[in-house]
Amino acid sequence: MYLPDFDYYAPESLTEAMGTLMRLGPTAMILAGGTDILVKMKNGLLAPSALVSLKNLHDLRRILWDDNRGLVIGALATHNEICNSAVVQGHFLSLSEAAHKLANNQVRNRGTIGGNLVNAIPSADLPPILMALHAYVTLAGPDGSRTIPVENFFTGVSCCAIESAREILTEVVIPPQDTTGSTYIKFGLRRSGALAVVGVAAAVTMDGDMVRDARICLGAVYKTPTRAVQAEQVIVGKRWTDDLLEQAGRKAVGCCLPISDIRGSAEYRRDLVRIFTRRALKRAITQGHV
Repeated sequence: MYLPDFDYYAPESLTEAMGTLMRLGPTAMILAGGTDILVKMKNGLLAPSALVSLKNLHDLRRILWDDNRGLVIGALATHNEICNSAVVQGHFLSLSEAAHKLANNQVRNRGTIGGNLVNAIPSADLPPILMALHAYVTLAGPDGSRTIPVENFFTGVSCCAIESAREILTEVVIPPQDTTGSTYIKFGLRRSGALAVVGVAAAVTMDGDMVRDARICLGAVYKTPTRAVQAEQVIVGKRWTDDLLEQAGRKAVGCCLPISDIRGSAEYRRDLVRIFTRRALKRAITQGHV
């Protein structure tokens, strides 16, 4: 398959990029890593009139720790850069581990965290752990910048809150927090490179054996990544036991609305949610690092 004809732009600054997008209108699209958009163009699923590459916006590849803001990750940081970053591993190891579970090494070398979020695919691996860690995104537009919690960023399958012809996602921020343990686990049909049939992220704040706070986020079981709030309520304020975690897993089943497809039936996914919620919570509670 060949790519359709399109115009190509590589602006030198964020301001120029936003101006180019506004001038070209809604038929133009942003090109970051290209691991999704170029495949869709080859398969005839997308036919933008122009691609606006962000490759020259080097500030958008930064990964740093800010004592006030927390972990700041530029939208162009690749998945392998997140996997291998000592800054990420030192503050939120679970994010590094989640990025390593994504696709394969070739895709991780090109794919970006910004693209992973903007594509808004329900089975994406990064949104659940980012939601569990209270992350938010910064969107830059002609009228200034705004921030949106990752939890509120997704509006539907392949749809998000960004104004595509006016805004650019510039960074993802995980604020400082008292979370004591977090993790993301997924089930796929292969050992590597597989889309999640079910993904579960959990973040907990422990006080001894007491669960002081918990966030459970599910992927691939609804049209958007979603929090299992009712499951969280089962364990918060209680001393954890295996039986309590099993109860939370069963409650999480009611927080999702999975589909049946070639990778698994809805019933199969619901059972995986129960099992993986229990496992994710136990790992977050017992592993002792964020």
